[in-house]
Amino acid sequence: MRNDHRVVWASCLQVIQEQVSEQSFKTWFKPIVPQKLVAHTLTIQVPSQFFYEWLEEHYLTLLRQVIDQTLGPQGKLEYSIIVDKGKPRQKPVTIQLPGHQRAAQPSTAEASFKNPITLKSLANTSQAAHLNPNYTFDTYIEGDCNRLAKSAAQAVAKKPGSTSFNPLMIYGGVGLGKTHVVQALGNALKQNFAKKFVIYVSSEQFTAQFIDALRSNSIQDFSHFYLQADLLIIDDIQFLAGKEKTQEIFFHIFNHLHQAGKQIVMTSDCPPRELKGLQERLLSRFKWGLTADLQQPDFETRIAIVQSKLVADGLHLADDLVQYIAHSVNTNIRELEGVLISLLAHASLNKQEVDLALAQKVLRHIVQETDTEVSVDYLQKAVAEHSHVTLEQLKSKSRKREVVLARQTAMYLSKKYTNHSLKSIGDYFGGRDHSSVIHALQTINDLLDTNPPFRRSLEDLQHKIKFQVT
Repeated sequence: MRNDHRVVWASCLQVIQEQVSEQSFKTWFKPIVPQKLVAHTLTIQVPSQFFYEWLEEHYLTLLRQVIDQTLGPQGKLEYSIIVDKGKPRQKPVTIQLPGHQRAAQPSTAEASFKNPITLKSLANTSQAAHLNPNYTFDTYIEGDCNRLAKSAAQAVAKKPGSTSFNPLMIYGGVGLGKTHVVQALGNALKQNFAKKFVIYVSSEQFTAQFIDALRSNSIQDFSHFYLQADLLIIDDIQFLAGKEKTQEIFFHIFNHLHQAGKQIVMTSDCPPRELKGLQERLLSRFKWGLTADLQQPDFETRIAIVQSKLVADGLHLADDLVQYIAHSVNTNIRELEGVLISLLAHASLNKQEVDLALAQKVLRHIVQETDTEVSVDYLQKAVAEHSHVTLEQLKSKSRKREVVLARQTAMYLSKKYTNHSLKSIGDYFGGRDHSSVIHALQTINDLLDTNPPFRRSLEDLQHKIKFQVT
């Protein structure tokens, strides 16, 4: 069977071609090259990591079907993924085909979330790091809002574990570029030190992996995997709040890596002193190194971001249009890029030239929402009416359950719809401090994740608010 890999794959393609569109077949199956057939394992070469992940996500069931028909139920499929400079991966990835769990190894995507131990063999690949190759320092626009964070990240990428920036904590609001800058750090470090083992993981993924390790009695293996890291990047560390066991294992991993001179990088939505629900011994360690914040980009930086995006896409817009977009969206980088994409898509689909008139027409609703002033007073009244409590109760010290929930909801909406600081929002609610507002935000976010009736109720309320202010 060793010389039949081309015949086997040709048979697979015949079945596949009958079940997918012509365009999908040309895009996702024609570029595949069969490499070898050993026993019942067929190895195929695909052009990129993205290509592999797309096939695994969208065509796994179909692949199981065709492998069953050609190799039988014991058949397996391996991907050899082409990486930098056309060099194929040395160790193929065996995917898990539905219906034959024992015969195949876990897929890379599954392993990265449920069983990190299987990634040890990938320690020298960017796949183990889970880094987006598009996130680099070259594509990260620098301004006063992020200069310190970018400079610190660049310094760490050159001398990981050897600077005073260990740990490096980068914090800021949603869409301000936290993930971009830390992944750029990881990508730069991999360029500078090819053999360094980089792990990028969100705190939610870390927690899920830890829980699975508890269930499978493999805590030692779990710890050993993370202790191999030369650079450990933990995104959104605030979500470890209240998870005592997860914090405990992270504390020991942190200590070991730090003492071994390894680099630790974290992101958060607030500085360490404002993090709630984390052990004091962890918080004290977070303050050992450098804490750098990301702020909303100023007008000049927003213009540079739009221009950079246009250059990357090979497009050009008039200066007045670029300035209009930058002026209209002053919230965060993510929304700014989203607005630009929406504008270009509208022009493309309708075969119109992009000019200021079109931008004003397309972005009218977005700009109106951005420019409309929503006051805390208005939000308090809306929540009070919706929750059947009084304004006086919202601002009082009452601990009645319904009053507390209404108060926390109003704080959450105030943070979402206004530019007030946490301290300023607290002042509107009877002079409460910023920690009370942070607790309210966390409580509402938890309820949105776990309580569908509450989520629907809040969505109805937000719909009414948007209708009134637009």
